Amino acid sequence: MKTKSYLLFAATATLLTACQSQGLSVSGQVEGVAEGMVYLQKFDNKMYQTLDSVKLVDGKFSFNKSDAVLPEIYGLTLDPNKSSLMLFLDKQPVTVTLDVANYNKSVVKGSALQDEFVAFNEKDPEMESDITAYIKDHPKSLVATYLLYRNYAYRMTPEAIRAAVALLDPSLHSTPYVQVLNELVVTMESVAVGKKAPDFTAPDPEGNPVSLYSKLGRGYLLLDFWASWCGPCRRENPNVVKAYNTFKDRGFDVFGVSLDKSKKGWEAAIAKDSLTWTHVSDLRYWDSAPAKLYGIRAIPSNILIDKDGIIVAKNVEGEELQQKLAELMPAK
Repeated sequence: MKTKSYLLFAATATLLTACQSQGLSVSGQVEGVAEGMVYLQKFDNKMYQTLDSVKLVDGKFSFNKSDAVLPEIYGLTLDPNKSSLMLFLDKQPVTVTLDVANYNKSVVKGSALQDEFVAFNEKDPEMESDITAYIKDHPKSLVATYLLYRNYAYRMTPEAIRAAVALLDPSLHSTPYVQVLNELVVTMESVAVGKKAPDFTAPDPEGNPVSLYSKLGRGYLLLDFWASWCGPCRRENPNVVKAYNTFKDRGFDVFGVSLDKSKKGWEAAIAKDSLTWTHVSDLRYWDSAPAKLYGIRAIPSNILIDKDGIIVAKNVEGEELQQKLAELMPAK
């Protein structure tokens, strides 16, 4: 399986669940840290939004929220600008021993959903199992719903996503994860090979608005979704540079769309990787409007478009990109 930065892109949505909260209760301690702050976060569109914070007292903390939605996905962190421990919480009190050196080694007790999530990751860390079979065995599981939404949908067809969603218990159909998947199916069908690529406008590094359609008309255009923080994207960039240098004189061009949130990091990566084509970004991370328009679920992702704006291929990378361009634009 190709390594990807899983995007699993989704529109920002109000979190809805069929189950009503009966109170969130999370307490615990932080190993090796006596003072500081602990932040309780809500998982939303592959990002975490801070809900509450408390001071550590002798390394211990406690959160109690009667208005929290359960079961749902939350996060704990000592720094809201860095990584978080993902917590699947149900309606039972939970205790956490937070390992700040590696959040994934933290110990969580009291949540059956968290136990299920950990067990799945230990059994299949590369996410290569049949998610449909897992959903059949766990139709009422929020974990199964999340896995479909986050780790599998980006490599599934619209028909396969529909079939998987249909296997989920109706109690999960109002969750934001299923709502996003339903929207994604419609988007994927609208940007399938053979369809007209939808236009959009976004700012370049200097702040000038640039439209996709302004780059059409000469030859084939690669609409390239990436980000400076995305390791697989940076590893793929030399292949895109090679394709650009090989075929630019035959009418090939690249239009880079970054899912960055830091302008400084974005510009530094463009320079370091010698990406000499046009770049745009609204600097909204996974809330990127162009990414949503094209149903981008993981990066790097790309769309190959002809001079008339028709999508001719999707996610052609490495040598496959070179071969496809050679086929479409043979040397004279």
